[in-house]
Amino acid sequence: MATKLLANLLVVGSGVLARAFVQAYRQALTNASKSGVAQEAAQGIRRASKTMAEGEARQVLGVTEHASWEEIVQRYDNMFERNAKSGSFYLQSKVHRAKECLENVYKKKPEGVTEA
Repeated sequence: MATKLLANLLVVGSGVLARAFVQAYRQALTNASKSGVAQEAAQGIRRASKTMAEGEARQVLGVTEHASWEEIVQRYDNMFERNAKSGSFYLQSKVHRAKECLENVYKKKPEGVTEA
């Protein structure tokens, strides 16, 4: 008889705790959306996952700091096509992100100026 009572108490108690946990989680989500914390965190994660440092971009494409834009585009085309045929989508994506990063760097430089 005591084990049956203990089992019922355990089942009812866990049900109450589960409902309390769900209600607290919903309240936390409501509070986060009101303060904008959730959106800021999500935007920070999205931004961080898509950006690539210039050094990493140069390593991916295998170019130096003194490479011309034409050399970068040639390396990009070659690597992108190779990965499209027999490579992986991940590598193809890395190559594309590297080109985008270096494209932004070269757009910021004034025309006709090369680093020596």
